[in-house]
Amino acid sequence: MTLATTTRRGALKALGAGTAAAALPLWARYAGAQSAAPIRIGFQKHATGIGATYGRWYERVSQAAVKRINEAGGINGRPVELVTEDDGTDPKRGAEVVEKFALEHNCDIAFGTLFSHVVMGSAPRAGELKLPYFVVSEGHHVASGALNRWTLQPGITDVKSQVRAMAPWVAANLGKKVTMIFPDYAFGHDHRDNFSEAIAAAGGEIAGLIAIPPTETSFTRYFPQVPAETEVIYHVMVGPGVLTFVKEMGEFFGPSRPQVFGFIDSLEGVDLTSPGLEFLEGTYFWEGNPRYAQPDQTSHDKAYRAAVGVDDNGASVDDPRDVSTYAHMFGCWETLNVIRAGMEAAGYAGPEDRQKLVEAVEAMTEMPLSDDHPQGAKVFNGKTHQVFGPQYISKVEGGRLNVVHTASIEDGMYPDEVDYTTQPF
Repeated sequence: MTLATTTRRGALKALGAGTAAAALPLWARYAGAQSAAPIRIGFQKHATGIGATYGRWYERVSQAAVKRINEAGGINGRPVELVTEDDGTDPKRGAEVVEKFALEHNCDIAFGTLFSHVVMGSAPRAGELKLPYFVVSEGHHVASGALNRWTLQPGITDVKSQVRAMAPWVAANLGKKVTMIFPDYAFGHDHRDNFSEAIAAAGGEIAGLIAIPPTETSFTRYFPQVPAETEVIYHVMVGPGVLTFVKEMGEFFGPSRPQVFGFIDSLEGVDLTSPGLEFLEGTYFWEGNPRYAQPDQTSHDKAYRAAVGVDDNGASVDDPRDVSTYAHMFGCWETLNVIRAGMEAAGYAGPEDRQKLVEAVEAMTEMPLSDDHPQGAKVFNGKTHQVFGPQYISKVEGGRLNVVHTASIEDGMYPDEVDYTTQPF
């Protein structure tokens, strides 16, 4: 991270801290703090609704990250506490939850939202309340300039970055005529718009666009809409019907299918060896973080898996049938470490320092590969409030995902569309 001269060393120290403080007894870790009161982080959880699988794993990772932070001395000598509220994966409830964090729970910040329509419904209220709102989503809503200076996405890349990194590989290796199947709301529209542009830039074209309501539970009637000239089916479905979607796609196309490239969102939390998924053998997926431990696994990924209780197959060590949302949930771990570093750099003491926290995070740039950032090295753009990082393409082989291509940070970068640092608080 690069911060103003007076905070540069503090931010770097915060990112790398941990081992020495962990050796101290609990009473000593917080003895130097001006206040023993915990820093309260409002965790906006998709406990119910179509995001429930993600919500459960986002909470598990967040609790593990907070435990690690507290064992290393907390933030500015103060322990961290998660305050959890269910937003129902609903935009209206999301805004209500943000308000509860600020006005009822006395939270210092809000954190954790994944589904883009919930972010869009919640962020304006966070801005009105002047509550720092750290989202762990993928939508292009933050970097597009659609939100406000209080909303940041420093721990996970956005759809526009992901598809810009993926499209050239798809066009060069799978085919140039692509039919997209996507959910009919903001997240799916981000894919539709940004991949359409990226595949055209790579010399390809969109053969068809098929939008599916997010509450749909049967999909066979949509597959005849795929044009005959399609060389690649691009799918990015989410929600409780995803397993049915993939099974029905296999039943419809059979062995004569086009090439298939999916975003793992379609199968997050789903065992690839489940009956009916044999169709996926030989197909490709984008992964934000490879579910299966790879031959070149870093020590950072190994440590992260151990901390969150996930095995080399991406399932819970307590229950191999409980498959994690591994491609996304690292964003909670990394965002909480960014929050810690930002608060340390800002000398955060309480709500009166919320603006200083946002400014400290805006000043960040490089985030090295480390135990704080196990998914890979990253670059944060303070103007757009968006982080950029590596992307992974994996192939289904023998019922597991093997990485066949890693796109660089630079592959996913794009020109700024907003400068939040020029906006008033």
